[in-house]
Amino acid sequence: MNSLAIFASGSGSNAEQIVRYFQSDSEVHIVLILSNKADAFVLERARGLSVPSHVFTRHDFYGSPAVLEKLREVGADTLILAGFLWLIPDNILRAYSGRILNIHPALLPDFGGKGMYGHHVHDAVIRDGRKKSGITIHLIDEEYDRGKILFQAECPVLPEDTPDSLAGRIHQLEHLHYPEQIKKFLQSL
Repeated sequence: MNSLAIFASGSGSNAEQIVRYFQSDSEVHIVLILSNKADAFVLERARGLSVPSHVFTRHDFYGSPAVLEKLREVGADTLILAGFLWLIPDNILRAYSGRILNIHPALLPDFGGKGMYGHHVHDAVIRDGRKKSGITIHLIDEEYDRGKILFQAECPVLPEDTPDSLAGRIHQLEHLHYPEQIKKFLQSL
């Protein structure tokens, strides 16, 4: 049995897709959804999906072992980042080495790093004149968006695109591929 904990900071559409994908999978169990924002809509989604949730502070994450202790308490063995923007601290990186996945809304290594999230990424891709964008699913290390790439999927950037219209195509790729790639990753362990 694989026990997943999902970290999210916002609306949680990817978290919901992951939970729904694994609901009937006897090999994978979502044990917890964690957020650094008490008002994040992902917490409403967690309630609606009957998945336990946990809210933590910056101090809990960086200044104490509280989050790591919570992950151990629920038996999480793999961590999934789904719209979570904070850099993972060393204690969690060490405890879950090679078992933390993230999704990024661009084709890394381009358009990654601190501050490159959401509309900032899509705006930068359009301003740079790129003809394609996409998603990257990768392992997490001590730097933003630099971990080993596991999977990428592309979509076109159209001449009339705005950050919002491009984001819509990127979200479709995320919802289609992230749960499948998590499953594939778990099967490779």
